[in-house]
Amino acid sequence: MKPLPLISAVIVLVALVTFVLNRDALFQFAGRDVPEEAVAADAEPATVAETRAEAGTDANRVSVIVQHSEARQVENAVIVRGRTEAFRQVAVLAETSGKVISQPLRKGAQIEAGQVLCELDPGTRQVTLAEAQARLAEARARVPESEARVAEAEARLEEARINENAARQLSEGGFASATRVANAEAALSSAEAAVSSARTGLESVRAGIQSAEAAVERAQQDIAHLTITAPFAGVLESDTAEFGAYLSTQGGNSTCATVIQLDPIKFVGFIPETDIGKVSLGAPAGARLASGREVMGQVTFLSRSADLTTRTFRVEMEVANSDLSIRDGQTATLGLTSEGAIAHFIPSSALTLDDGGALGIRHAVDDDAGGKVAAFAPVTILRDTPEGVWVTGLPETVDVIVVGQDYVTAGTPLTVTLRETKS
Repeated sequence: MKPLPLISAVIVLVALVTFVLNRDALFQFAGRDVPEEAVAADAEPATVAETRAEAGTDANRVSVIVQHSEARQVENAVIVRGRTEAFRQVAVLAETSGKVISQPLRKGAQIEAGQVLCELDPGTRQVTLAEAQARLAEARARVPESEARVAEAEARLEEARINENAARQLSEGGFASATRVANAEAALSSAEAAVSSARTGLESVRAGIQSAEAAVERAQQDIAHLTITAPFAGVLESDTAEFGAYLSTQGGNSTCATVIQLDPIKFVGFIPETDIGKVSLGAPAGARLASGREVMGQVTFLSRSADLTTRTFRVEMEVANSDLSIRDGQTATLGLTSEGAIAHFIPSSALTLDDGGALGIRHAVDDDAGGKVAAFAPVTILRDTPEGVWVTGLPETVDVIVVGQDYVTAGTPLTVTLRETKS
């Protein structure tokens, strides 16, 4: 190996080391400024220590984004799950037995109050009515005769009283025997019995008239019941009885049709006992159907008795439904207006849990050094919406941590960035 390359490498290495160790003197010889790094190296130890301490403090702070929120007065509402329910639903039953002689109406048909639903075969009912009317006429014809008998008996009673009085007076004067007096008294008693019998006969005739009138009324009602009509305007939920079907009131099939009224329609929900005191009768209310349709109404009924199984109270609201677009039995969510509250509107993503499992938010507060640290505040959800939640339990103004809240705990130093919110 030739020694020349090795010697050249040693010389270059020595020159580099010399340059590094004496670079300040070389720079001054060349008329150039000393680098800033060197000046920083010559800084006083106290200044360097302070700079390092400040850098270390900033490194411990967690960057978060906060949203400033101010409390507002908002309307409160009790939210319950429920369903729609027909305003009225009636199974129209036959009140007399007979064969159906009318053509059926099909389910879904709209009907008016008083419209004929089923008509029954009259059979011999007209004959029964005629017989009852004849008996009534016969009973009424007996009234004059019975009244005449009463009048005749009363006249004879008056005559017997006169004869008995005369016989008694003659007997006292010695002009009539005791036998005549006894006969007069017997005739008086007989006349009184005749009057009582005549009056009883008259009452019996009058009772017969009432019985005959009742029979006529029953026959007429039986004939009237042959035509079964709708009790109110609504919609047929079932076909009416088929032509030729037999309706019986003696334990057989007696249903002519089922009619429901959907205008107005009821929205029914069940309120927990913890919230029943927040709702009052007549309060404004709204409902959202599963399809997303929203309707407004007011509370028309609040149960005074709880369901024994669920311990909830039935509540009803009524809504106009002239086009019958809302059907019976649809699922709905009811919002029942109650007393307002002071609340904050925050993003639902800002909600978090503390170590004890309490629901709340983390927010930024001032520390003693003038910086910001994290704090936890429990909240109560007042209302949940797709855009966010209304919560109570916070101060009047608060800086809610909306980004980074899951990476800090109470007392963590913060670097805060404010998020602008739309008013």
